[in-house]
Amino acid sequence: MLKLERTSDGERSAIRIIGRVRSEHLGEIANEMRTCGDNVLLDLEELTIVDVEVVRFLAQCEKEGTELLYCSPYIREWISRESR
Repeated sequence: MLKLERTSDGERSAIRIIGRVRSEHLGEIANEMRTCGDNVLLDLEELTIVDVEVVRFLAQCEKEGTELLYCSPYIREWISRESR
């Protein structure tokens, strides 16, 4: 199950990604990011399970300047390996 929660402090928007994310959820996440504008960050504290396409998506987001908050060590390591 995937749940997205959006918050904003007026300058930046954060999208909290909660639960399990698979490749078929990427369109929904990308759409939510577009509605937030250019200054968006992803809160991954409650992200539990991902697949390789999600990891590649997160790596690309980070490469394009999106901050990944509270990224778990296993996802961070996977992103590093996929980015090589």
